Amino acid sequence: MNPKRNPTDASEKVRVRRRDIKNAETEIGLKLRALYASVQEEEIPARFLDLLEKLDEAERNHAQSSK
Repeated sequence: MNPKRNPTDASEKVRVRRRDIKNAETEIGLKLRALYASVQEEEIPARFLDLLEKLDEAERNHAQSSK
């Protein structure tokens, strides 16, 4: 015997699922923002800064030599 389902039971399950999904999305968003903020606060390693400086210098030299 298969009991009949009440239509309100089904819509309630859909609401619960939507709420669960929304809560999960909110939590994921918060964690991603926290991770992004922590990455932004990290210092750039000195070797990267040195490489960037060398690149800037090479670009300046190239721009001056092509004039």
